[in-house]
Amino acid sequence: MKIGFIGCVESSLLALNTLVNMDNIEVSAVITRKESAVNSDFVDLSQVCIENKIPYFYEDPNDREASIDFFKKFKLDVIYCFGWSYLLRKELLDLPVCGVIGFHPAKLPMNRGRHPIIWTLALGLDETASTFFKMDEGADSGPILSQELIAITTEDNATSLYKKVLAVANKQIINFTNDLSSGTAVFNPQDDKKATYWRKRSRKDGLIDWRMSAVSIHNLIRALAPPYPGAEFSWNGELVPVISSSIAVDSYAQNIEPGKVLSKKRNSILVKCAEKNAIWIHNLDEQELPDKGEYL
Repeated sequence: MKIGFIGCVESSLLALNTLVNMDNIEVSAVITRKESAVNSDFVDLSQVCIENKIPYFYEDPNDREASIDFFKKFKLDVIYCFGWSYLLRKELLDLPVCGVIGFHPAKLPMNRGRHPIIWTLALGLDETASTFFKMDEGADSGPILSQELIAITTEDNATSLYKKVLAVANKQIINFTNDLSSGTAVFNPQDDKKATYWRKRSRKDGLIDWRMSAVSIHNLIRALAPPYPGAEFSWNGELVPVISSSIAVDSYAQNIEPGKVLSKKRNSILVKCAEKNAIWIHNLDEQELPDKGEYL
């Protein structure tokens, strides 16, 4: 089976390395990017291609027709598109015999759309999924090829959940690639009546509002942990990034205003939140911490 591959993030790299080590399949061509301003976990796949003598092509987003022409040379059976920031054209979707297989780390048909790992954690969900599907002209709407559920703990952040998803996805890729190769793969249509969509996030979505509950603030911080740039709060006219937090065990007087610094130690501060809650903000610059009694 001849596979074309599209991707430019860490999950793309893992998948490509898995495929090149499988028997009875051939990665015939790869499309990647030289750089990306929108992918925090960006990876240029050219080095893997060079090491494995795979033809590759750098896509110009303003000339996607050139990518289609590149793939046309190889008479592909299937294309895998894992880690790409925009929808593919119908001409490319129709190019391979078995279609194009996409990846979405969410429990489709729910939670289609943008930033699934961030939204999953920010909203405090306790379950997600690793889902592979046959791409159509919609967003994450094609029939499902493989889906595995993934439990989320309160200790998970973007880093740990990303690793969980990649570990599960790697096993799925091996299994469904063998099924596609043998002709035994099964695609199950999604129930569009159950579909929901997540919107694109912006920087302002990562701003901490101390009037939020401690749980909501903690969820936001763990959602934007590396490889993402971190949640932020305003202090002295600057935005301070936060990558780690813990919810205070004790309760505090409800008449203390949200945003007041209740305690300070080393590189952490305890900040009053909504109602009787407070949250510890960790890993801050010790030289720039507000003092106890100041307001954020």
